[in-house]
Amino acid sequence: MTFFVCSRGIVFTYVRLLPTHLSSIKKSSSTGAELHLGPVRHHLCLLSADVDECATNTHSCRPRERCVNTVGSFVCELQVTCPAGYQLRNSVCEDVDECLVRTHNCGLGFVCENTVGSFMCKPKQKCISGFTQDSHGNCIDINECSSLDEPCGSGFNCINTVGSYSCQQKIIMCSNGYHASPSGAKCIDIDECQMGTHRCGVGQICHNLPGSYRCDCQTGYQYDALRKVCTDVNECWRYPGRLCAQTCENTPGSYHCSCTSGFSLAFDGKNCEDVNECDKKPCSQECANIYGSYQCYCRQGYFLKEDGHTCEDIDECSQSIGNLCAFKCVNVAGSYQCACPPHGYIMSANGHTCRDIDECMTGTHNCSFGQNCFNLQGSFRCLSFNCPANYKKVSDTRCERISCPANSLDCQNSPTRITYYQLSFQTNIIIPAQVFRIGPSPAYSGDHVVISITKGNEEGYFSTRKLNSFTGAVYLQRRVREPKDFQIDVEMKLLRQGTSTSFLARIYVFITSSTM
Repeated sequence: MTFFVCSRGIVFTYVRLLPTHLSSIKKSSSTGAELHLGPVRHHLCLLSADVDECATNTHSCRPRERCVNTVGSFVCELQVTCPAGYQLRNSVCEDVDECLVRTHNCGLGFVCENTVGSFMCKPKQKCISGFTQDSHGNCIDINECSSLDEPCGSGFNCINTVGSYSCQQKIIMCSNGYHASPSGAKCIDIDECQMGTHRCGVGQICHNLPGSYRCDCQTGYQYDALRKVCTDVNECWRYPGRLCAQTCENTPGSYHCSCTSGFSLAFDGKNCEDVNECDKKPCSQECANIYGSYQCYCRQGYFLKEDGHTCEDIDECSQSIGNLCAFKCVNVAGSYQCACPPHGYIMSANGHTCRDIDECMTGTHNCSFGQNCFNLQGSFRCLSFNCPANYKKVSDTRCERISCPANSLDCQNSPTRITYYQLSFQTNIIIPAQVFRIGPSPAYSGDHVVISITKGNEEGYFSTRKLNSFTGAVYLQRRVREPKDFQIDVEMKLLRQGTSTSFLARIYVFITSSTM
């Protein structure tokens, strides 16, 4: 059995060759052996089967080409897809005339007009304004209220009519406290306060509310529901001892703080500060400021008169005292000369008295940055005002106690406030001398104070005396013959309405030499 190739794409399965049919065999370099069958060749090829290259995927068409099988071969055709309204002809998309081929859907009242890729249905007759044509060519009314965007303004309703429309103003009902807006579209609040239709009384403030209003009293007043008026609040009675440090005076709608004699109102309008009366020079010579008051005293060679302000000269020469000079007299022929100590003083212009040098003002002291300089006659002192534990510093010379724990009895018994004071006197001060006064501020009826020196009076130079039920004083009762510094703690216990409160005055008393 031998296979033969009839032509490309046709395969002859097999045939039995008879010697009588075989004429010759011719070899070829390209096809191998070719059978020359002579007259039977045609009949043999009719017995062969075509190969479908498209079905067997043995073709060589590109992805965009379509394979078409042929007898003994195949053809690759280019695939072209036309959009709607077009048809493929000779591999080209051509427009379809829907009007010509009658594939349109125009009604009887319309005429078909072909367009590129589509068609249009044009009405045979035109409608007047306010009407439009339906799919059957009939003129129907246009509802402008639904087709137009806000045909009427706000506050109006749109009503459709045949061929047109109309606008009718809305009618709205507003509740009390509201009225219709100018456009009539909505209700807006009535400002009774601005329009003056409120019923607030004299001295009341009107506050507008949505649909209503509210009447409030001014600051410092409260509403009297019985009389329906605003009455003044007496802040001094309502908050006793909390608004002012000393005296509280009620004013219409507010209050005012004031201070007793010897004090001035601080910048905060609440606390009172000691007035340094010495700035106004009430004494003829020397003045010592004390808490709430002042003390006049005289230089060497003078004595204080009964008025407590004027110093009168002592005629040392006529009395043969010999103290012609404030510090030292040096006799010379026909006269005398006065000299001052080598440190702390300078000679006055009169040539007799010595004037103290204020080292604190001139900056010639040696106090550190954290210390306060206090000038003395002929010298100065560097003082440190530090607050002890459980106290905070509220001013340069005042400490206030911090809140105590509930179980700390020592803390609760400690002074509520510690205040530092500095006093300076000379050794020639007249004994006994009142050097300090202390008392509550403000004072109330029924107050009772107890004054005592708790520290620094071991040598008994000072004593206390009660001037009245709410004022005490500290006296220098022993003569101090030589310059000496004291630091005494004066405690004032205030009994008020069954409650005891203590205050501490820490006083520096400097006794300087009077031999000037």
